[in-house]
Amino acid sequence: MSNPPDKKIRPSANPSVASDDAQLDAPAGGDGASNDPAPGKQAGTRIPAQAGLLRSGVIVSAMTMLSRVLGLARDVVIAALLGAGSGADAFFVAFKIPNFLRRLFAEGAFNQAFVPVLSEYATRRSREEVRELLDAVSGSLAVVLALITAAAMLLAPWLAWLFAPGFARDPEKLALTAEMLRLTFPYLLLISLTAFSGSVLNTWNRFAVPAFTPVLLNLSLIGAALWLTPLMETPSLALAWGVLIAGAAQLAFQVPFLARLGLLPRPWPRFRHDGVRRILKLMTPALFGVSVSQINLLLDTVLASLLAAGSVSWLYYSDRLVELPLGVFGIAIGTVILPALSKRHAEQSREHFAKMLDWALRAVLLIGLPAALALAVLAEPLLISLFHYGAMTEHDIAMAAMSLRAYALGLIAFMLIKIWAPGYFARQDTATPVKIGIIAMIANMGLNLIFIIPLAHAGLALATALSAFLNAGLLARGLRRQGVLIFQPGWGRYAWQLGGGCTLLALGLWWFSPPWHAWLSWEVERRVLTLSALVAGSVAVYFGWLAICGIRLRHFRLNG
Repeated sequence: MSNPPDKKIRPSANPSVASDDAQLDAPAGGDGASNDPAPGKQAGTRIPAQAGLLRSGVIVSAMTMLSRVLGLARDVVIAALLGAGSGADAFFVAFKIPNFLRRLFAEGAFNQAFVPVLSEYATRRSREEVRELLDAVSGSLAVVLALITAAAMLLAPWLAWLFAPGFARDPEKLALTAEMLRLTFPYLLLISLTAFSGSVLNTWNRFAVPAFTPVLLNLSLIGAALWLTPLMETPSLALAWGVLIAGAAQLAFQVPFLARLGLLPRPWPRFRHDGVRRILKLMTPALFGVSVSQINLLLDTVLASLLAAGSVSWLYYSDRLVELPLGVFGIAIGTVILPALSKRHAEQSREHFAKMLDWALRAVLLIGLPAALALAVLAEPLLISLFHYGAMTEHDIAMAAMSLRAYALGLIAFMLIKIWAPGYFARQDTATPVKIGIIAMIANMGLNLIFIIPLAHAGLALATALSAFLNAGLLARGLRRQGVLIFQPGWGRYAWQLGGGCTLLALGLWWFSPPWHAWLSWEVERRVLTLSALVAGSVAVYFGWLAICGIRLRHFRLNG
């Protein structure tokens, strides 16, 4: 719906979807800040505080958890149908290429460049200027992505060879990958426009809708696997169609919510628009700074294609398990903190900026440390319970467990990158992360060459994990030198509280978990019940210890 000419678009403090335009102009609240405009600024454009970073983080985590659980269900179905054979390898490469570019351009560099500029416009500019920005950015983004998509579809055979050179040994496998690429690459265009919509909704504190949207991808792929594969001569090709259907569904889902906020753009490319030029300037270095881990994972795929058949799939299945805690907690916190940090930077609130980074670090360690330990200790039981059905063999489980433990080692680093990179991008500093990203990527390449010979595919995962720690460490050092990462009081006590809880959790899982070979002969019900009991028991022990040590939920409440 349209807004009256005399009103200004302003984000609501209510994180739920606005039901009418009145909410768009509701009084700000939450931090006690005045709503009076700065000198020379029009009233009604200031972004109000979020209801709280913890509440927003819980909303995003809950939606992301639903998506990741369905994602695991999707992978269970794919593993049962395709296992770790040639068809699975071809699909994972064909899906990973546009998905990688989506994370690199849309949810990576574009999001990190767009949100700070949009926050500044919404805080300091008029309604008309905000709408002009949305129109220009959406139109320019659509044109660029349409050209990239058309070129990629024409060059699909060469792209398949470029990203999976090892497939050249099997011409049918390479041809199947190229055919799938022509179906999956339009997903980049559709999902990037979806990411644009999600960035707008996140800036206006509507986190639930963008966080729920990936559920549609998983539902689409599950549906394609169950109902389209029987109809096709090449079963894995049905999954490529599922990706294309999902892209259209995800974009269509978010459009009504933008319309209800009065923020639905009228796309018109304007590359000379000041906001577009600023976003492009910020995006260029951010392509490396925010997405180094994704580039490293793609390099793993390229090298894995040169190894034994199934290597690509082993890395994929292990990476999927690491993505569950990373998405539910690390990416969720990074999602809610970027608009909040951008707002504090626009308001020049340096002290609160530093407190937010410290809060994010504590929250990530609270969940990331036990999650990494659980993935390492329960690697085989997790993989068996989820994937050891149909075409998935015992050998596949053993191989995937090796790479899962290596990825689990780097889980904390992956999470830290997600919260520390926004510390730069919120201040529109993309030069520093790109330098750090290049260093980390070069280190990853060198480590790949060192570890690939003795450890094969697991060496690729280990190299990715170690280079992530280098990336995270350099980001943290830069933030400390710039005076915006300031450790708040209480870190010594917090460290031994977490350390004690993690020790008890790891010992409990190791002691009570049966030998992993025993899980192979169990029925699915026994696998699920035993795994659920282990996880529930370890969670109870961990959080019980934290409660005894005095940690309470209120300690993690912080206004946005």
